Amino acid sequence: MPVTDKDILFEDNHLIAVMKRAGDIVQVDETGDEPLDEQVKKYLAIKYNKPNSAFLGVVHRLDRPVSGVILFAKTSKALERMNAVFKNREVKKTYWAVVRNKPAKESGTLVHWLVKNPQKNVVTPHNKEVVGSQRAELSYRVLAELGGYYLIEVDPLTGRSHQIRVQLSTMGCPIVGDNKYGYPRGSRKGSICLHARRLQFLHPVKKEPVNIFAKLPVDGFWEKFENL
Repeated sequence: MPVTDKDILFEDNHLIAVMKRAGDIVQVDETGDEPLDEQVKKYLAIKYNKPNSAFLGVVHRLDRPVSGVILFAKTSKALERMNAVFKNREVKKTYWAVVRNKPAKESGTLVHWLVKNPQKNVVTPHNKEVVGSQRAELSYRVLAELGGYYLIEVDPLTGRSHQIRVQLSTMGCPIVGDNKYGYPRGSRKGSICLHARRLQFLHPVKKEPVNIFAKLPVDGFWEKFENL
């Protein structure tokens, strides 16, 4: 499905943020599916009547089954500066997740050391540092309970692959639909109930606060939580 005006969450001369649908890939992979960055390039070419391929840099990524805010840079200068913002952890990322099991604590901090198997695309958590591991930390709090499901707000302090998915699963709360990390069944749509809700940072050029917000997907599990 092509990117349209309604998918644009933020845009100026330097950056563009898009609502990523669950199932979209951000960059080209072995599947051959059209990635989101190419869709955004086409959108910009049509919008500004510039058929030649424009620059578009990928600032960060979201897993394929995850929805929400994804940010791209429209200039190489903006990409370089945003890469520094993310590297220096000067960005606040907020996610919402729906889980079936109630967390033992209403809020807390999780720290693990993660090892990724690139062949299987699976991450294994450890409670202490091991060879090849990366430290992962997040904070969470329970926002609501509806119909036996729990809505959790997550603020990752690090940006490791599959971090939120594996860390919530490790505390006994696999994300709804995420059968890779412990949920009993997957979604028919290939999505999981993990949504990049908000992205906050200081604009790399204008030096003004930027707060980008993504509405929840139109989906049976998410709709009950939209008005919270």
